[in-house]
Amino acid sequence: MNEKYNNKKDLSNISGGIKTPDTGYLNKIDKTEDKNQTMKDLFNSLEKINNFKRFNFLSKLNFKQAKNNIIKKIKSLRKESRTAERAWKMVELSRNENRPKTIDYINDIFSDFIELSGDRLSSDDKSITAGIGKINGKTVVVIGHNKGKDIKERIKYNFGSSDPSGYRKSLRIMELANMFNFPVITFIDTPGANPAIEAEDNGQAGAIAKNIEFMFNLKVPLIVVLIGEGGSGGALALAVGNYIMMLENATYSVISPEGCAAILWKDQSLTKQAALMLKLTARDLLSLKVIDKIIHEPFGGAQNEPSRMIRIVKSHLLTALSQFENVSGEDLKKKRAEKYEVLGFYKK
Repeated sequence: MNEKYNNKKDLSNISGGIKTPDTGYLNKIDKTEDKNQTMKDLFNSLEKINNFKRFNFLSKLNFKQAKNNIIKKIKSLRKESRTAERAWKMVELSRNENRPKTIDYINDIFSDFIELSGDRLSSDDKSITAGIGKINGKTVVVIGHNKGKDIKERIKYNFGSSDPSGYRKSLRIMELANMFNFPVITFIDTPGANPAIEAEDNGQAGAIAKNIEFMFNLKVPLIVVLIGEGGSGGALALAVGNYIMMLENATYSVISPEGCAAILWKDQSLTKQAALMLKLTARDLLSLKVIDKIIHEPFGGAQNEPSRMIRIVKSHLLTALSQFENVSGEDLKKKRAEKYEVLGFYKK
């Protein structure tokens, strides 16, 4: 015993924690940033308790509460780790390069589609496709992010990260929809707005803000479909809708997990933990009432059966549009505002 357990302070800490369940030691472990080290510390504490129980002069002490506390902590950490892995898996699936893109949905769902270009101020941002088409004979306006299908297209579309001119183009075409009473359908698939200095100098924040403001004032139905990544203000600039649908393996978040880990902890190894804490999965967002519907994907993800995925989305679009056929413009505005006003309020 003298060789292995001659530290009286260590002994008193353990025994003290047993007599009056002191969670100070466990709370200290909670603050450790390295999850692997935390788990190692917990197992070491559990081993100490098991070894102390062997000595006669400690036999009258009750180790049960301390042991149960540690076991509970270990189970909690393991569960959190598994949940974080699942959240990160969703992030990876949402970024899969073989998932159907906005242009695929447009080509296969909408007939007589006419693309409209330019913001009538500076240029035409190819990272956003916008135009007018028909779905089952009904004329609608369609707007969506482009990520590209190969490296050449991805560079051309800036990997789906839009400039202010892209948002101004979207605004111009939504104004047409409002004027001619065409429903608006948007497809969201972007890691976020272009963060380059030139984009900021050109009024990135203002362009996004004007889009959001205008969408709250639209007097036509606005249906949103999150088909891949929904990142930051770049996604929100096209996502203030009456009805928001999200593919099962899509994501929607104020920031990417990598960006979150870098800003909050300055540690990229905590990216998976950030993905969990951001609540960016479809299931999380449905429970928070940020979205209205989860669209289930074919087994393994939309990338496995793109054509079937597009047919599924089309059927959901038709159902969503039918819900707003006889709703007045003022009621659409009111319901859209009410939808967002209740976010962030919780009842105990």
